Amino acid sequence: MCFLPSTSSHAGPLPEMLVPTFIQHSHVMTEITGAVDFQVGNETYKTWYKVIGDLTSGIRPLVTLHGGPGMSHVYMQSHAEIFTTYAIPVIFYDQLGTGRSTHITDKGADFWTPELFINELDNLLASLGIKDFDLLGHSWGGMLAADYASAQHRPGLGRLIIANAAPSLKLWEQSMHHWLNTFPEDFKEMLRRHERDGTTSSEEYQRGMKEFYNKYTCRVIPWPAELDQSFADMDENPTVYTTMFGTSEFNLTGSLITWDITDRLDRISCPTLVCNGHEEGAQDFVVEPFIERIPKVKWVKFKKTHIPFYEDKEYYFKAIGAFLIPV
Repeated sequence: MCFLPSTSSHAGPLPEMLVPTFIQHSHVMTEITGAVDFQVGNETYKTWYKVIGDLTSGIRPLVTLHGGPGMSHVYMQSHAEIFTTYAIPVIFYDQLGTGRSTHITDKGADFWTPELFINELDNLLASLGIKDFDLLGHSWGGMLAADYASAQHRPGLGRLIIANAAPSLKLWEQSMHHWLNTFPEDFKEMLRRHERDGTTSSEEYQRGMKEFYNKYTCRVIPWPAELDQSFADMDENPTVYTTMFGTSEFNLTGSLITWDITDRLDRISCPTLVCNGHEEGAQDFVVEPFIERIPKVKWVKFKKTHIPFYEDKEYYFKAIGAFLIPV
């Protein structure tokens, strides 16, 4: 295990171990978008994707998994910097049910499972002819990445980045309730009342959730347009989120409520970077099982909350680059 210090206790240059030896800044960004067929049972859906860079360059690409579940990839688009800085091709895609991929509203919990999204990732990799790759998942995407890497041996997976995620939804729920308890009692009761009454679409509830998110999800105010767009995409079709999670981060009633991969984290055989922030859902006690159980793990902690690629951008991308291109 290796702990990489956070910027909050770290003034001045980054530690030498965080600075990759291969840094270029002149790569011309090329972009390809498309959609691949994804068959589930007798039905065929579409997975939309975007590739930044050249998949035939011989450089192992980075595949990104967005959060939610049910948000779109848009808020993660700044990861194109991995290509412009390090020449590593980057792949974004919208998971089934959101963004530009097929929207589905008539399926229940037996359809919306981690296995569905694991199969979708494998299908995308096969369709794009990718055999060797690195994987970065943020929030729900980090949960999915850890599930993917621990479910079975993945010979093509070179390096894994689990960013701001949990190995157990129960741990995530405990953490979110911890932060909720930092608010006044009347604020908490207002949220709970709307959740009890089924009025979470009300303006009062939505304002309250935004106040919470501004403190423990993203402190860049106003929010970047990309983040607003990804939340809007989820609001447009909340099926995936409400089915798998529930009505909110504090009212987890969905099919993932018992999701827990802690007991198989030791099966993750590739080098792994775990990231979290000081004040967010992925608190230290939440990510601790990753740190303790994954054999080849490094840990980097960022100084703010849940989205370090907005809040701590320079340090974040240097840390990611140093991990993907080790000295």
